[in-house]
Amino acid sequence: MSGTPPSGSVEALRAEALAAVEAATTAEAVEALRSAWLGRSGRLQDVLRGIGALPPEQRGPVGKAANEAKGAVEAAIDVRLAALRSAHEGALADREWVDPTMPLAAVAPAAAPAATGRGLGLVHPVSGMRRELEDICLSMGLEVLDGPWVEDEWHNFEALNIPRDHPARDSHDTTWLEDGNLLRTHTSPVQIRTMATRKPPIRAVAVGRVFRHEALDASHENTFHQLEGIFVDRDVHVGHLVSTLRTLLGEVFRRDVEVRLRPSFFPFTEPSFELDVRCLVCGGTGCAVCKRTGWVELLGCGLIHPNVLRAGGIDPATWSGFAFGLGVDRLTMMRHGIEDIRHFAAGDLRFLRQFAGGLVG
Repeated sequence: MSGTPPSGSVEALRAEALAAVEAATTAEAVEALRSAWLGRSGRLQDVLRGIGALPPEQRGPVGKAANEAKGAVEAAIDVRLAALRSAHEGALADREWVDPTMPLAAVAPAAAPAATGRGLGLVHPVSGMRRELEDICLSMGLEVLDGPWVEDEWHNFEALNIPRDHPARDSHDTTWLEDGNLLRTHTSPVQIRTMATRKPPIRAVAVGRVFRHEALDASHENTFHQLEGIFVDRDVHVGHLVSTLRTLLGEVFRRDVEVRLRPSFFPFTEPSFELDVRCLVCGGTGCAVCKRTGWVELLGCGLIHPNVLRAGGIDPATWSGFAFGLGVDRLTMMRHGIEDIRHFAAGDLRFLRQFAGGLVG
């Protein structure tokens, strides 16, 4: 091809192509330059195709210059595309950002469900109660902790002073896994993990899902949520426990509630108590939730057993503490007057839409 330029002219083509790439302001324009310079009919491709028509002494220098120009232009195109796409995404982030914590109406008032064909999301009532409990506990100076759902036998039973022949270990109460581990039956293992990794004083709660083989009824489920409280310091006594629980429940129910303590037994506390609350569904007159007694068992509590403190690496001669565990689902039932715990997992949108006050955008 007699029109093939010498190597010096190839350098001029390279400079022209690089300048055009740098001046491009859109990804589409850059892709058009890729086709114009590097495509099958591109200007640099024409140079390579015409090398055979050159005098022998020019073929090497022109071919080398053309290949180097092609590589430089291709690299410049990739860099320019990456820069333009990054700038475009950054502009979108500035222009179309969304705060997921804001109600949808505040973000896009015109985007009503009827217009979009989609309904608004809802915070599940148990999730809403869990968030509120965490906020209340934080305001009381309690740290909010978490722990694994799959536990080993030592953390779930032995470290909590639960003997090997205790009925809670039976398969009809516990979901055992093939590897010998289990789905945690309570949030109490977080106590042990916390005491083993922190030095007193300890003031914390753990909130999470737990699993049990339960006979399902209006107040029992096989998968539910617990809040576990742990307080370890010097000279802790039952008065500290009662004061903490009254403060917590007063914040939860936003009114005075009638409670009673009953002596009980838990392997991990001594002394142990059951705290009952006057049924807020029926007002104490008797219903399915309170089993016609007017009272609902809300939580178990007590002073932490010395053996449990030792299992957590804490000397019971120096430190003492209290612990309590309450069912978040039952608390939610009391708050909203829900008569059957099974509604929470039934997936009935008609039930969930009653809690539209918990809209999320």
